[in-house]
Amino acid sequence: MSEIAELKLAGQTIELPVVIGTENEKGVDVSNLRAKTGYITLDNGYMNTGACTSAITFIDGEKGILRYRGIPIEVLAERSTFLEVAYLLIEGKLPTQAELDYFTNRVRRHTMIHEDIKRFYDGFPRDAHPMAILASVVSSLSTFYQHDDQRSEDEQFSLNAVRLLAKLPTIAAYAYKKSIGQPLMYPQNHMSYCENFLHMMFSTPAEHYEVDPVMTETLNLLLILHADHEQNCSTSTVRMVSSSKASLFAAITAGICALWGPRHGGANEEVIDMLTQMRNEGGGVKKYIDMAKDKNSNFKLMGFGHRVYKNFDPRAKIIKAACDKLLARMKISDPLLDIAKELEEAALKDPYFVERKLYPNVDFYSGIIYKAMGIPTVAFTVMFALGRLPGWIAHSKEYSKEPGNKINRPRQIYIGEPQSEYVSVDKRK
Repeated sequence: MSEIAELKLAGQTIELPVVIGTENEKGVDVSNLRAKTGYITLDNGYMNTGACTSAITFIDGEKGILRYRGIPIEVLAERSTFLEVAYLLIEGKLPTQAELDYFTNRVRRHTMIHEDIKRFYDGFPRDAHPMAILASVVSSLSTFYQHDDQRSEDEQFSLNAVRLLAKLPTIAAYAYKKSIGQPLMYPQNHMSYCENFLHMMFSTPAEHYEVDPVMTETLNLLLILHADHEQNCSTSTVRMVSSSKASLFAAITAGICALWGPRHGGANEEVIDMLTQMRNEGGGVKKYIDMAKDKNSNFKLMGFGHRVYKNFDPRAKIIKAACDKLLARMKISDPLLDIAKELEEAALKDPYFVERKLYPNVDFYSGIIYKAMGIPTVAFTVMFALGRLPGWIAHSKEYSKEPGNKINRPRQIYIGEPQSEYVSVDKRK
């Protein structure tokens, strides 16, 4: 027998069905509450609201669990590649070798962007934020790849998904090259996905550039760890825009813009900003540990703790090992990286942080890794977007296949002025 919740309201008892997920997550379905009672629910920030059911990603914040399509992130990080994970998220299953080869080759064939798009980069200021460039160029793709009436909706979506996966690294690398005044480097389709991106970022026509395999391996790992994270701000934005039946390019552009904010994708950039502050002001790591514990101080340790994970971030343990491996390989002398390692060690030993389970999260380590790779701080959020793209695509697809899907239209509780008289301008005070 299905579980039922009862709500006593305005002298009547309302029965509300309980929805139970495959991992025993439970939610009260209030879809018909307004129709039955005239009331709505109020949940600022949607902290306790399930906007959808989804089969893509499962998170248990208390236990530190993250799974894509049921597969633990630890397994995928160890055994998979980013494109295989992208296929898993979008198509709902791990590909056979033939399916993976076909998918990979499709992505490779679409890595170049239209030559006319390159002219856009001439119109951006040299100091334009790379997320602004990324959003602008992705939005423009809808003008270059318009709907083809000869293709079915599924075929069109699949092709546009491949185009986005293939072209986003090229668009991002071109934004970086523009900012430093170097020529734009064409993609090399004989290279792997991550190797190709690093080549476009750091090679020049003047000399041969060999992509470090450890950098490629680490980037592949980072992209996998960021590929999806359930109903976060940007993913919810993609689903909301998709609900209007806007194009996939429009929905992904909206996701990029949502990710841009410092409360979401800008967290790893804030880690480097914090380390820079600590270097410039001096005083040693202990000074800042004490400041972070002081309730009267405005200083916050960025990259510690997580809004969802109340115990530990399962991605952080994976990326910490990769971070240590990369730094050992590159033998970089950078005071910020030295401060980061000292801060990590001090926080992990401090009872205040241990008791509150304020461990370094994935943003702490990813910021350090991107800096070690030579990626500018301002472009960190772009790297986040590269990783999150498969998840965005998967959620847009899932929404479009949902039976009886509706345009998203949240309600509100109005707290403004009651009905008022219009006062002529000459009588207003």
